[in-house]
Amino acid sequence: MGSIIIALPKLNDSKKISALLGRYGLETFAICSAAASVLSNVNQLESGVVICGHSFPDMHSKELLTYLPDNFALVLMTSRENLSRCPDGVVTLAMPCKSSDIVNTVNMILEQQSLKIKKKIEEQKGRKRGEHGKNYVNNAKLLLMERNNMTEPEAYHYIQKCSMDSGNTMVETAQMILYMAVAD
Repeated sequence: MGSIIIALPKLNDSKKISALLGRYGLETFAICSAAASVLSNVNQLESGVVICGHSFPDMHSKELLTYLPDNFALVLMTSRENLSRCPDGVVTLAMPCKSSDIVNTVNMILEQQSLKIKKKIEEQKGRKRGEHGKNYVNNAKLLLMERNNMTEPEAYHYIQKCSMDSGNTMVETAQMILYMAVAD
């Protein structure tokens, strides 16, 4: 799961939010007082959430947003008056807010990031298995064409239908067809 960095103008507020998140099993990676410190910490991490105020001593939150990597979300805690000045692509929490709003917002963002990372990993795995998997499907098609006098589209659709009926991937289904042919 992603990491949490808190950077609010008042150190005491940051500590309170860190303690709140900790009670719900969300560990804070760092508490920062400057945007440069936030960026330094972000560069050490894979993904996460930066909870911050509208401005820092060294830069404004809009500028910080431009430097944050895509795998980090910015949660801006600000007064209701400042909400209209918040940049696009930023999750905002109007102060004062409920504890549950903070926890739910951070949880939601971390879950979304976790799903994105899992999806990316699965896509990479799929690409790696691509050629190997195609060979299984092609060999199973050839076997079906030879033994059952099917055309190539018929053999492909047969593998596809068996795959859907069994809930397996086409590669797994092709492997089963080849295995059954060897067992005969």
